[in-house]
Amino acid sequence: MTESLASIAATGDGFTADRVVSHPAWPVLRDAVAAIRPAQAKDGSIDLAAEGAPDRAELTRRVEVIVDAVQRLSPLLPHDAAYHRALVDDLRRWAEAGFGVPDFLDSLLAFQPAAERVDGRQHLVVFPMYTQNGNPDRNLEALVLRVVWPDWLAELERTRYDNPLFLGITFEDFTDGYDTNSAVLFPETIAVREAPARFSWGGIFCDREAARFRRVIGAASEVTSLELPEEARGLLTDQQRCQQAFVLWDMVHDRTHSHGDLPFDPFMIKQRQPFWMYGLEELRCDLTAFHEAGRLAADGYPQGRDVQYTVLLDRLFRFPVTGARVRNYDGLGGQLLFAYLHQHDALRWRDNRLTVDWARAREVTAQLRDEIETLYRRGIDRPKIVHWLKSYDLVSRYLAPHPGSVWAKGAEALDLDQPPRRLVDDVLPDEFPLSLFYEALAKKLRKVIESTRGITAADQAPTRAA
Repeated sequence: MTESLASIAATGDGFTADRVVSHPAWPVLRDAVAAIRPAQAKDGSIDLAAEGAPDRAELTRRVEVIVDAVQRLSPLLPHDAAYHRALVDDLRRWAEAGFGVPDFLDSLLAFQPAAERVDGRQHLVVFPMYTQNGNPDRNLEALVLRVVWPDWLAELERTRYDNPLFLGITFEDFTDGYDTNSAVLFPETIAVREAPARFSWGGIFCDREAARFRRVIGAASEVTSLELPEEARGLLTDQQRCQQAFVLWDMVHDRTHSHGDLPFDPFMIKQRQPFWMYGLEELRCDLTAFHEAGRLAADGYPQGRDVQYTVLLDRLFRFPVTGARVRNYDGLGGQLLFAYLHQHDALRWRDNRLTVDWARAREVTAQLRDEIETLYRRGIDRPKIVHWLKSYDLVSRYLAPHPGSVWAKGAEALDLDQPPRRLVDDVLPDEFPLSLFYEALAKKLRKVIESTRGITAADQAPTRAA
């Protein structure tokens, strides 16, 4: 049922190959996926015997609608031809097997978007998956995306920041799992019978990150009466410039997880650790991006200057007040950065006005990075529980722990006869609560934060705080 690109162009429906989502097959595919999703369980399966379950024949028909749409769209994306063939096979196999737990390993292995990164290249992606920071269930999702890979970024990756798996991407359109706070497309979220020996790509939506940054930071600056430098204000009015900053930040951050003195598996999702360990690791990677951005700015890259502003402002304003207060490790990293800058006189909250000494902030941020790097370097020679305790000491030096914390009482309060992973149970869900400053800021920004759910570059206008 495939069509040639020429026959598609000749339909007279106004479609051009510039945007896959303009083709009439895309909304058909998206709607068919949306019709299947509500019937799926958490693991992606569909219980056909359950009361009120959809008819198997009707589900199969909808899968064939998706297959037909994929086959109609695939000629527009010849670089994804092998993936789309495998995808059709996986979809039909799932239907023929009675819609049990989906297994899309074959199509996952065939999808290789990082093998040839081309700026502006589109991909049509359909997988059963959960969306990180979005939908925790492995529902069927469909999205069209574009690769962000300008020449200057490709050159930096080739010469300074090798990261062959990294993909900067933007949204064209998506199903409900991405109408959320999710800003990543990761292969480990996809339903498969077994995890591949290694993953070969990882995508981050720089358009969502930039749009979210612009809206939240614009409102936060207004609420706190923070006077931004002119070059930082430009980020709030220029979506494309902001996206360029985020794609560079993400590329350097991503590679840092496997570079440096690492006293533990950098892919910490495989381990059970106190959440401040995750917080320090994410902050370390961001502060490394901040450091490298300073070097790039000195070498004449304006994106380096922009990365330094985005790291500081996003970490200080958005991270601490976004998401639940249950093991919020990104929030913790932002709280730590704010407290460190405040206690080293790089920023002040006085007379209901926030002021930042930007030159001093750059110096102090480098000091915090040095403290974390020293912690890591010494951690290589320490047992795991000692490293955890030393890390807790670093965080609690600047942030006040919850008054009911067992960990705050020191090693003598912990049952050290237990294996380390059991001691994680003694960590409170909100081990380091928000400060008075952040409690007030969170209330002021709540509606703005909520408004960024599902945001893309199309939603560019900054929102005023309540």
